[in-house]
Amino acid sequence: MLSIVDYLRLTLQCTAMADSTDETVPASKPEVFYNYRERNKCSPEENARLERQHFWNVINAFKYYRIHVHERVNRAERQFRCLPDHHQQLLTNFLPNLNKIGYCVDRNQEVLQAIVHNCLHMFENMEYGQDGDPRKVRPSTTFDMDKLKSTIKQFVRDWSEAGKAERDSCYKPIIEEIQRLFPPDQCDVSQVRVLVPGAGLGRLAWEIAHLGYSCQGNEWSFFMLFSSNFVLNRCDKENALTLYPWIHQFSNNKMSSDQTRPVSFPDVNPQSLPADSDFSMVAGDFQEVYSDPEMWDCVATCFFIDTAHNVLDYIETIWNILKPGGVWINLGPLLYHYENMANEFSIELSYEEIKAVILKYGFVLELERESVPSTYTENDRSMLKYLYDCIFFIIRKPAEQLINGDQTPKDGQTEDSLQKRSST
Repeated sequence: MLSIVDYLRLTLQCTAMADSTDETVPASKPEVFYNYRERNKCSPEENARLERQHFWNVINAFKYYRIHVHERVNRAERQFRCLPDHHQQLLTNFLPNLNKIGYCVDRNQEVLQAIVHNCLHMFENMEYGQDGDPRKVRPSTTFDMDKLKSTIKQFVRDWSEAGKAERDSCYKPIIEEIQRLFPPDQCDVSQVRVLVPGAGLGRLAWEIAHLGYSCQGNEWSFFMLFSSNFVLNRCDKENALTLYPWIHQFSNNKMSSDQTRPVSFPDVNPQSLPADSDFSMVAGDFQEVYSDPEMWDCVATCFFIDTAHNVLDYIETIWNILKPGGVWINLGPLLYHYENMANEFSIELSYEEIKAVILKYGFVLELERESVPSTYTENDRSMLKYLYDCIFFIIRKPAEQLINGDQTPKDGQTEDSLQKRSST
């Protein structure tokens, strides 16, 4: 099958490629905070070595999945058999349900094997060689296995009918605003360049490209990149594949069958893009990949800006890469990813602080909604649900620079001096 969406690998940072561990820093030991910019610098040779190591560690995690989850199922069985006999006799469906979970694990592994089957050559400009005996599977870290289980749930969010309500709550507002700002009846949308950082499994970027816009998704995680490559380039029939994304949740189940219910994907044919579509995915760190100024008409971020060590870096990068008159559309919460990671630099800012900085850079706030409810990879039958109260805004880089073309913020630039349109 021919690849429909081109994948390029660009500047995956060496620190991002370092192995994750399960070790935590003891409370009595002071944390060491590195200069988060300086630590990203290493020799090209070291960078390539670490990237290859991480690439193969992620592939190993996909292969280790069955062993990892079966160990959890086996533990549940051992604990069940430790119950008094008369208690075991009361739970007649417990072991049959574990057998169902085991079956689902094996079916998930078949999909994961298909995902990694074509990973070696997915990038047009990068090869990763071999990793010793391909049949050998090593134990993966808990961190990597949690990442993989989270990625499985991303298939629900991005490429299943079950995820439609979630997509409608956070993707639909962004898409509608792109169409309003760049109306197809008033401009050649194929010439409107839209960038989607943190593209995940690619559905938002795909939907934008499907409408005819020139769209590029950017993603850093190999877990996401492997999976999006599989969906976008290897799936060509609706609902042809099945995953069991909730089998890892042993708590907060109302019914045993909720844990083993299937989800089919993809809900649309990903290869149904118009023949003249301009759609691509780029692997790499957002700040490193996108440094050329004034290249994009629109940057669309969804559940993304809180992935930064320093969100001001993202603001600065977006200001730089937007064309004069370009817009930034954002929807999401502020659940800072590095907040509780040992030895990781992280600045946690309120939306109030972020908004003030955005305005100081010279952006014009055109639309703002401070309460947009949305979930993220939600299990709709779970007894525990998280609801994010998201911020949604549209800001514009003025066609004529309000700060004389200087891309550094001015303290005198106040919110009152800018145009603002609020919507509730």
